[in-house]
Amino acid sequence: MRRSKTEKLKTKETAQASGEQTGSSLNEGRRVLQIEAHAVQTLIHRLDERFTQAVDLLYNCRGKVVVSGMGKSGLIGQKIAATLASTGTPSFFLHPAEGLHGDLGMLARRDALVAISNSGETKEILQLLPYIERMGVPTVGLTGKMGSTLAKHSDVVLDVSVSEEACPMGLAPTASTTATLAMGDALAVALLQKRGFKSEDFAQFHPGGTLGRRLLIKVRDLMHVGDEVPRVQEQATGSTAISEISAKKLGMTTVTDRTGVLLGVITDGDLRRFVQQGGDVIKATAGTLASRTPRTIGPDDLAARAVEMMERYSITTLVVTEGERRIVGVIHLHDLLKNGIV
Repeated sequence: MRRSKTEKLKTKETAQASGEQTGSSLNEGRRVLQIEAHAVQTLIHRLDERFTQAVDLLYNCRGKVVVSGMGKSGLIGQKIAATLASTGTPSFFLHPAEGLHGDLGMLARRDALVAISNSGETKEILQLLPYIERMGVPTVGLTGKMGSTLAKHSDVVLDVSVSEEACPMGLAPTASTTATLAMGDALAVALLQKRGFKSEDFAQFHPGGTLGRRLLIKVRDLMHVGDEVPRVQEQATGSTAISEISAKKLGMTTVTDRTGVLLGVITDGDLRRFVQQGGDVIKATAGTLASRTPRTIGPDDLAARAVEMMERYSITTLVVTEGERRIVGVIHLHDLLKNGIV
């Protein structure tokens, strides 16, 4: 069915309007990101000895670091508390309004407070301060107003002010919350390094996720052992090696000397290449068929390292050895996949 000129014109106008809206949205998105990136960039040149003092204050805290803030600052505070807790600094979030109605009991004299308020005049935060001071709890203030009440009552104050919000009306906290979040991350990472926090420590706080599995699980936890390990001696026939590969279902077999020391491995690929070169697999010995430089790994190596080696050498199995090439197991890519290491 043919369209009229009027219909075609309307379609063209609609497409142009859609294109203009798309362009406007892209420009607005870029403008917002530029403003927020600038807000974070300016923090770099603003850091001074007060940042070091804040890190030292939180590092020397013998209790927990309590983070508090209202509204959007509170949401940022929750993330900062979570980051601190997961990187070796015991921390939790205290809602200031709830604190005024009983939750102040969460605070102890050995704790430290990180108070967040862009204006530095948030009523609920200021109402907490007399009780905080009475308990002798030191305070790190994060504010955009260095002359504010919060700044004056903080032991250390960090300037997280921004020149403008990304919100075109200057109302919704955007660049200011981004800057505060970045400052919180800076504190957490500086504390992490000061504590000598390692990847193994990080894994202790993340045992349930993929990251935890990659950092905690060792090769010995996943490897095949005992009768599950395919092995033949170098004098064995090719047919014996094939039977062992088929029986153990790992796509390979180890080849050993008479004392059980690893000499090499035979994989499905080794067998195919041997046949393609005109060899007779049935008449050959396992020693003839074996690749003499197999990739090995230790039982106490992280399973994540096994993944890295398999990717680097384009292989699917590793022989697990100890001492003088004594075979203790075999680990397959499928074992790593099933356990979420990959």
